[in-house]
Amino acid sequence: MLRLGEKNVTVIEPSETHYYQPLWTLVGGRKKSFQSSCVPTSRVMPEGVNWVKDKVVTFDPASNAVHTEKNGKIQYDFLIVALGIKLAYEKIKGLPDAFSTKGVCSIYSSQYVEKTAKAMEDFQEGNAIFIQPLNPIKCAGAPQKVLYLAEEYFTKLALPVIFSCKKYAEALEQVVKQKKLSVNYCYNLIEVKPESKEAVFQKLGKEGSSGTEIFKYEMLHITPPMVPPPSIRESPLAYGSGFMDVNKNTLQSTKFENVFGIGDCTNVPTSKTMAAVAGQSGVVVQNLRLAMKGKILTQGDTTNVF
Repeated sequence: MLRLGEKNVTVIEPSETHYYQPLWTLVGGRKKSFQSSCVPTSRVMPEGVNWVKDKVVTFDPASNAVHTEKNGKIQYDFLIVALGIKLAYEKIKGLPDAFSTKGVCSIYSSQYVEKTAKAMEDFQEGNAIFIQPLNPIKCAGAPQKVLYLAEEYFTKLALPVIFSCKKYAEALEQVVKQKKLSVNYCYNLIEVKPESKEAVFQKLGKEGSSGTEIFKYEMLHITPPMVPPPSIRESPLAYGSGFMDVNKNTLQSTKFENVFGIGDCTNVPTSKTMAAVAGQSGVVVQNLRLAMKGKILTQGDTTNVF
């Protein structure tokens, strides 16, 4: 927006550290260090913007305002919402407490990503279980990528040892067969019992739940359930599932013409990935510029990116 001539651009972001999260698959897979994924937020903040180091707690789009934790009410003329998605480990019984025990790990959190590499190093025998949950998650390929990295590591040590897009799912099924990995479909993790090293799964069928099944584990990689940020879910910007309701072609809010959304926090019917955000960013910039001039928005393709 600064390149478009706007002089008053504000970014509200509370974090002092910016994490390049796509690298966490490689951190968990023992290929990269955690520190290599971290940079000060000041280094990635565009020059010339007003950085408010605060957290948005509520939206008031009818008044063209957001309310923050420390600074209170902040007015805007136009707003881009890019809050991402919230990790909800607590929706699985036994978490997050089980992360304090051996073998339980997750590449999705800065707190637990290094535990994944340690869990791989400690694994000697038994079951290594990798979870791919039912609900929409960010980077749906990451749980499988860390699985393949673990398999590669275990194979090197001579230890004995999918995706919503059909095109990729078929290819990944072939990878699973080649690597002789066991895949259990329609199993939803509902509880972790670290004392007995057991993972409890709800078995799902066409008629709904059909009981539970327990698997022993020595390593358990958790991809957590993910939910919309509460500030969006409880705001007028949300729709039924709690994600921000936007026009999938323009990324404009369906309710407020001066508000746009991008990325994981929206209900755009595509994968929640960095590639998707990259595809959406051009659409947002172009349409925000048109909206500021009172012109008709461009109908872009934001759904054909995975």
